Amino acid sequence: MPFTVAIVGRPNVGKSTLFNRLVGKKLAIVDDTPGVTRDRREGQGRIADLEFKVIDTAGLEEAFDDSLEARMREQTELALEEADVALFMIDARAGVTPLDSHFADWLREQDLPVVLLANKCEGKAGENGLYESYGLGLGDPHPFSAEHGEGMVNIYEGLQPLYDKWMEDNAQLVEEEKLLSQVITRTIIDEDGNEVEEQDFSNLPLQVAIVGRPNVGKSTLINRLLGKERLLTGPEAGITRDSIALDYEVDGRRIKLIDTAGMRRRTKVNEKVETLSAADSRRAVKFAQIVCLVLDSNVMLEKQDLVIAKETIDEGRALVIIANKWDDVQDRQDALQKLADRMEKSMSQVRGIPVVTLSAKTGRGTDKLFPVIFDIYEKWNARIPTGQLNRWLEQMTEMHPPPLAQGRRLRLRYMTQAKTRPPTFVIFANKPGELPDSYLRYLANGIREDFGIDGVPLRVMLRKGDNPYENKKKKR
Repeated sequence: MPFTVAIVGRPNVGKSTLFNRLVGKKLAIVDDTPGVTRDRREGQGRIADLEFKVIDTAGLEEAFDDSLEARMREQTELALEEADVALFMIDARAGVTPLDSHFADWLREQDLPVVLLANKCEGKAGENGLYESYGLGLGDPHPFSAEHGEGMVNIYEGLQPLYDKWMEDNAQLVEEEKLLSQVITRTIIDEDGNEVEEQDFSNLPLQVAIVGRPNVGKSTLINRLLGKERLLTGPEAGITRDSIALDYEVDGRRIKLIDTAGMRRRTKVNEKVETLSAADSRRAVKFAQIVCLVLDSNVMLEKQDLVIAKETIDEGRALVIIANKWDDVQDRQDALQKLADRMEKSMSQVRGIPVVTLSAKTGRGTDKLFPVIFDIYEKWNARIPTGQLNRWLEQMTEMHPPPLAQGRRLRLRYMTQAKTRPPTFVIFANKPGELPDSYLRYLANGIREDFGIDGVPLRVMLRKGDNPYENKKKKR
């Protein structure tokens, strides 16, 4: 566990803006609407030479019932339990409010160092609030502006003594974490006998994004996998707004689980915050390696589900279908058949997408999920030797020759795999523009069946030219 900083304060004081500035990216959704942040979000923060984990939290509310606000407050309390220091923020322009005073009293009772931050201190508008904050009993306030980046040195000075002490106490842990995070580069011999360097990412976490429509059980599923209530859940639709990345481990393999906001049809989205949430979810898909599309088993593969699936495939990501709430289904055989027919009709460009049936609420079937994820990940990373590909191409063209173009037979001269993730193949032909799409589909389907890489996006591209290795062979 690295040195951890939790940003806390009442709603709309600029916590997410500071979070984004510390991590150097616009990860957290920022809007003038109070209460945009709900779940606690983590990132890798930095100020000069200080590197730490930073947690963005929901605005502190004085709620202790079963309401959403009370559940948000509980998440903030859990963040403080993980943290080594709390950054307590106030809005200097608004001055110290009764809610600020209430939570300052509460923080003083916690066994945790607190650094008091007075935000929005650019210009003179925040001077009165800055002076008022001395009365909170949390030490000297550190004036700064999260939006403009002014006064970050003040935050640095507040954190540095605590950071140095933690680093001194945890020196061995820090060194072990550095070793785990390294990308290993090794030298291998390719099939032409040349030495090439290859990066091995196996020691880095596998990025798994959990996506779907609102209220299908995405956060509930992740909580079930983690074995704790890490994410906010409830009957309200659209609770999740930010994409939340969480560390997980399966059989010694590190996973980064990414919970996303529910994605509705764009025509139904009319609020700015929901628009930002949907964009954040799509960004999570773009940077994930495996995407798990969660369906409600009672209403499987609606139009919006298909839109999400198509976006995932177009991005070249490996897709796993999760049929959640499977315990509610009466005729399971019929439901599976309908799902298979729908996938065959609407997602024929990627055959063999795996389906996992489970119940996030009870946990039944969740043990089947990661074996399927690991299997599809291996297929997504599959590499086929060039010699084997060309022998295969010769057999395929003999069984089903390419069509004629202007009275002449099209010739496919050579084939190679350009890259993995997803598997991408290049075929050199004499007239690539004349080869029909139906023949390319024939080849793509053959690759899936003969090399066992069904269920993942697969790309076959055409290039004009002869065998690019022909001259090399003649020289030898």
